[in-house]
Amino acid sequence: MIPAFGQKGQTLLAVNGIVTDSLSKQPLGYVTVNLRDDAKQLVRTEVTKTDGAFKFEKLPSGKYFLSVINVGFNTKTLAVDLTKNTKPSINLGSIAIREQTTQLKTVNITADRPIIKQEVDKLTYDLKSDPDSKSNSVLEMMRKVPLLSVDGDDNILLKGNSGYRIFINGKPSSMMERDPKNILKSMPASTVQSIEVITNPSSKYDAEGMAGIINIVTNKKVNNGYNGTLNLSHVFPVGGPRLGGSFSSKQGKLELSGYFGGNVSNSPEVLSSITRLTTGSNPTRLNQNNTAEWDGKNGYAEVGISYEIDSLNLISGQFNINGNNQDGINTQSSVLSETGNMVQRYDLYNSNTAGGRGLNVGLNYQLGFKSSKQRLLTFSYQYYTFNNSQNAALAASNRVNYATPDYLQHNEGESSEQTLQVDYVQPVKKLNIEMGVKAIIRDNKSDFQYLGYNAATGNFEADPSRSNKFDNNQNVLGAYNSYNYTLQNWSFKAGARVEETLIDADFISTASQLNKNFFNIVPSVSINKQFKNTSTVNLGFSQRIQRPGIYQLNPFVDRSNPNFESSGNPNLRPAVSNNIQLGYSRTQKASLNLMLGYNYFNDLIMPVVIFDPATNITRNSFDNTGRARLFTFNSNINYPITKKWSSSFNGRIAHGRVQGIVNGQLVKNQGFMYGASLNSGYNFEQGWRVSTNVFLNGPNLSIQGTSNPYASVSFTVNKDVVKDKLSFSATVNNPFSKYRNNTRSSFGPDFTQTNINRAYFRGFTASLNYRFGKLKETVKKSKRGISNDDVQGAPSGN
Repeated sequence: MIPAFGQKGQTLLAVNGIVTDSLSKQPLGYVTVNLRDDAKQLVRTEVTKTDGAFKFEKLPSGKYFLSVINVGFNTKTLAVDLTKNTKPSINLGSIAIREQTTQLKTVNITADRPIIKQEVDKLTYDLKSDPDSKSNSVLEMMRKVPLLSVDGDDNILLKGNSGYRIFINGKPSSMMERDPKNILKSMPASTVQSIEVITNPSSKYDAEGMAGIINIVTNKKVNNGYNGTLNLSHVFPVGGPRLGGSFSSKQGKLELSGYFGGNVSNSPEVLSSITRLTTGSNPTRLNQNNTAEWDGKNGYAEVGISYEIDSLNLISGQFNINGNNQDGINTQSSVLSETGNMVQRYDLYNSNTAGGRGLNVGLNYQLGFKSSKQRLLTFSYQYYTFNNSQNAALAASNRVNYATPDYLQHNEGESSEQTLQVDYVQPVKKLNIEMGVKAIIRDNKSDFQYLGYNAATGNFEADPSRSNKFDNNQNVLGAYNSYNYTLQNWSFKAGARVEETLIDADFISTASQLNKNFFNIVPSVSINKQFKNTSTVNLGFSQRIQRPGIYQLNPFVDRSNPNFESSGNPNLRPAVSNNIQLGYSRTQKASLNLMLGYNYFNDLIMPVVIFDPATNITRNSFDNTGRARLFTFNSNINYPITKKWSSSFNGRIAHGRVQGIVNGQLVKNQGFMYGASLNSGYNFEQGWRVSTNVFLNGPNLSIQGTSNPYASVSFTVNKDVVKDKLSFSATVNNPFSKYRNNTRSSFGPDFTQTNINRAYFRGFTASLNYRFGKLKETVKKSKRGISNDDVQGAPSGN
C-alpha cells in the first residue's frame, strides 16, 4: 500500500469585532461593514447583529481596509493587515463610531451611505441624505419613500391603504389625529431626520393601524452644543408663505429640542360639479355646478426636554400645541329633473368657517440596571386633546319647488386621551424579551345644532330633531409580550398582544345609550435573513385592528349641500385584518427594495352611500359592511448613475376586491390601483443642483367608487448660497397645465354619480433653507415611551 499525502492548502483567516456608539458605548445593530482589498475593491459586506457583532471568515492572507457605515454616523475606516498574522482569527474589539454633526461638510450620495435601511420589522428613509429635502415639504417627500404614496387629494397611502397611524418621534400627536395632510404640507422636510415605515408592527405596538405605522423622526440628535434649521418658502397661486424650523441644544446632562412651523394659505376660486342619475319608478337627473374659494392658516410647535440624572436614570418630556382655521365661500346652482322636466332648482350661497386646536403633553422615566445596559424599565404618561369646530350659514335664492328655509349649522367636536404605560426590556444572551401593560382612557364629544330661519320671527331657531349632543368613552386595556432572537444572520421577532376595548356611548339629547365590549388576541411574527451580499429577506405576519375614530363615530349630519348629507355612525365596531408580507432589499451601489403583501379584512369599516328616492337625498356614512382582500407589490430603487447624477424610482401596484351589503343589497367592486414616482438630480459645480420629478397616480378604489388616474411633473433648482449653511431652491409644478380635474365615480343599487373637482395644477415654490450649530458630543436619549397606535385617524379626504 502506498500512503497518500495531501498538498497543504492556503491558510484562511477571520476578522471579527463589535461596532459601538462612541459616547453611549452601546452596541449598534444593523450597521453596514465593508471589507476592501489593497486595491480598494469590495471583497465582502456584513451587517452587524443586534449586539453589534460582525465577522468575516475564510479570508486569504493580505492587506485589507475595513469600513463601518451607518446612517447618521461618521464612516470609520481601519487598516487590517493579515500578511504577518500568526493566529487564525483577529479580534478588532470595540470599534466606536461617532454621530455626524450637521454643519461641517456637504452631503455626498455614495454607495457607502445608504438612503434606505431595512430592519426586521420596519424600513427607514434617510431624508438628510436626500438633497430634495432642502426644498420640499414632508408630504412631497413621502412620494419617494418606499411603500408610501400620495393620491390626487393629497391623502397618504401606505401600501395602497389609508388605514395607518402617523407618529412624531415614536408617539401620537394631536395634530396628526386632527389634520395630518395640511400639517405635513406646511412642515419643511429639512426639519426631519428620517421617515420610518413600520410595515409589520410587533406586539409592543397597539394593534390599530391596518397597514402599519408611519413614524416621522425630527432632527433631535445632538451633540454637546446646539444646532438647528430654518426654512422659509412661498407657494403660489394656491398656498402662501410657510415658515418652519427645528432646534436642539445640550449642555451637560440637560437637552432641549423642538420643531415648529406654520403657514398662511389661500385658494382662488375653483369650479366643481356633481351629476347624479337615479333609476327606479321615477328616474331623476341632478346637475350641480359649484364654486369654492378659501383662506386659511395653521401652526404647530413642540418642545422636548431630557435630563440624565445619572447613567441609570433618565427623565424626559414633551409639550406640543397646534391649531388651524379656514374661512371659505361656496356657491351652488342645483337643478333636479325627472324625465327631462325640471322639478326643482335653487342657488345656494354658503359662508363657512372651520378650525381646531390641539395639545399634547408627555412624561417618561427610564430606569437602567448595572447588570445590563440593555435592561430597561420605563414608566410613561401622556395626555392629548384636540377639537374641531364647523360653522356654516346657507342662504338660497332663485327657488323653484325648494321650500327649505335658510339655515345655520354648527358642530363642536372634541377628543381627549390619557395614557398610562409600563414597559420592561430584559436581554438574555441573544434573546431580547419585551413586555408591558397599557391603559388608554379616551373621551369623544360632539355638540351639533341645526337652526332654521323662522320668517315669522325673523330669527334662526334650533331644530331639536336635527340637533344632538353625543359623548363616547372608549377605553383600551392592553398587555403584550415580545421576543427578539438573533442567530448569526437570522433575526426572529414574535409575540402576542391582548386588548380589551370598552365602549360607552351616550346620546344626551335623545336619552339613549350604547355599551359594547371587545376582546382581541393579536399575534405578530417577523423573520429577517441577512446575506453576505448586503441583501436581506423579510417575512412577516400580523393581525391588526381597525377602531373607529371620532370622525367616523360622530353622528353630526352635515347638510351644507341640501341634496347630500354626510355623518358618522356611532354603532361602528372594531374590525380585524390579517396581513402577510414578503420583502427583499439589497444595498450596494444601487439600493433595491421589493415587497409583496396580502391583506384580508372582515367587517371592514367602509364609507357607504345610499340614495333615498322619497327625499332625493344621497346620504354618506360608514358601516362595518366591508369584506375585502388586497394584493400589493411595492418597489423602490435608488441608483447613483455617477458621483454627481442620482436617480430613484418608487412604484406600487395592487389589486383589490371588496364587497358588502349596501341598502339591503350586495355591492361588489374590484380593480387595479397603481402609482409611481421617478426622480433624477444632477449636482453641478459651485453648489448648483437641478432635479426633476415625475409622478403617476392611478385610480383609488372603494366599495362604491373609483377615482381617475393622472400624471404630474416638477422641476427644481437648488443653489448653496453659503456652503452647508444657506441654500435657495425654486420649483415649478406642472408648467404645462393650469388646472387638473379630479373625478370620482360612485355607484349604488339605484344610482350612479360623478363628482368633478377642478384644482390648480400649475404651481411655483421658492424656498430658503438655513442651517446653524456648534456641536461637540452626543447626548443620551430615552429609548422607550408611549406609542399610541390603537385608533384610526381622520378618514382619507376629510
